[in-house]
Amino acid sequence: MKNIIQLPDGYLNKTPIFQFILLSLLFPLWAAAASLNDILITQFKHVFELSDFASALVQSAFYGGYFLIAIPASIVIRKTTYKFGIILGLLFYIAGCSLFFPASQIATYTMFLFALFSIAIGLGFLETAANTYSSMIGPRKYSILRLNISQTFHPIGAISGILLGKYLVFQEGINIEEKMKGMSHSEAAAFGREMLQHTLQPYKYMIFVLVAILILFIITKFPSCKPLESNGEQGKVPSVKETLSHLAANKRYRKGIAAQFLYVGMQVAIWSFTIRLALNLDSSLDERTASNFMVYSFIAYFIGKFIANFLMTRYSASKVLFYYSLIGTAVLLYVAFVPNITAVYGAILISVLLGPCWPTIYAETLETVKEKKYTEMAGAILVMSIIGGAVVPAVHGVISDSVGSLQTAFIVPAACFLYIAYYFYNEMKIQDQQMMNETEWQEQKAL
Repeated sequence: MKNIIQLPDGYLNKTPIFQFILLSLLFPLWAAAASLNDILITQFKHVFELSDFASALVQSAFYGGYFLIAIPASIVIRKTTYKFGIILGLLFYIAGCSLFFPASQIATYTMFLFALFSIAIGLGFLETAANTYSSMIGPRKYSILRLNISQTFHPIGAISGILLGKYLVFQEGINIEEKMKGMSHSEAAAFGREMLQHTLQPYKYMIFVLVAILILFIITKFPSCKPLESNGEQGKVPSVKETLSHLAANKRYRKGIAAQFLYVGMQVAIWSFTIRLALNLDSSLDERTASNFMVYSFIAYFIGKFIANFLMTRYSASKVLFYYSLIGTAVLLYVAFVPNITAVYGAILISVLLGPCWPTIYAETLETVKEKKYTEMAGAILVMSIIGGAVVPAVHGVISDSVGSLQTAFIVPAACFLYIAYYFYNEMKIQDQQMMNETEWQEQKAL
């Protein structure tokens, strides 16, 4: 890391490329785990004979782990380093994947939820550290761009997770629900146990990848990226109470938390039920074939990030996301009310519009925290907003069970996207006003 200088606010004079690439490789790792949940929801619903609400508990266990660990993770990172938090996260991730082996033998829904919760503990550490670290590891003016670049790796992991699930969890030509209908109780139980054995296969491969990444992080030197005092020493860490009080007084930060909560919940709900939507609208499909729609969704998500990154070089991020959100709301209403297979293609189109939301909301909300000594905790609370991924899919499931239509329940993510449009509209107005004030100040200075 020659010629890399850490500035007093914690940012660097330039980005260390190898460390940034290695940091960015963490993003597809948690994306793969999250996309595998979409496979597990479909698999578990039929094997354990679950309602839509009960099947959505996969996401509740997963994102609930994020919520519970984010603050403890931020405290650990504040007292140590971003690198230590990442290493700890990888260790928990490996342990959680390993729990799928006993879970597939015990064959209870509760045990699988516990394994997913354990994985989420590790991912909570990773996201709390990596999202903030990516925005900090270089010049301040490129913080949002860096996080968007790191997030571009996310859909690669999501596609990998779906493909692992498609070929290792789902079996060719088998529609589990249809096959189990003609079985006796004992035959169905035996068949279910056989299907559950396939769920551990993706996690075998993931453990090898995680161990390799863990070794690279252990042997690589990383910058601190912690704010410094005037004497060049790392600043005093503020108390949790002081930090929470400071953040609670920040109105824009609070609105950013709400937007991130609804965004994550909307994204998870859409992706959780896309395969099921396809199966409901076309009874000739089996699970493996229907999973192709998720592959298409993540390819669309990947493409959407590049389109958004290009647009954000020409227009403000808030303006781009405002129009994305309006279009997304309209498309989700189409998905909810058009009773044919084109609704599934509408769900795929939504993924194009989801790409830039998370990193933009995260980085812009973090930028509203001007005192950088509060950065780690502010980032942790933003990660806690991932609990939306536990809440919104569950609400989607409850509405589906109540009205008897999984498709109609897509009005839930539509309402979330509408709020996000409102959020970015307000951000756009605030930023325009700030730019106008800056221009006036420059003109007065020139006089």
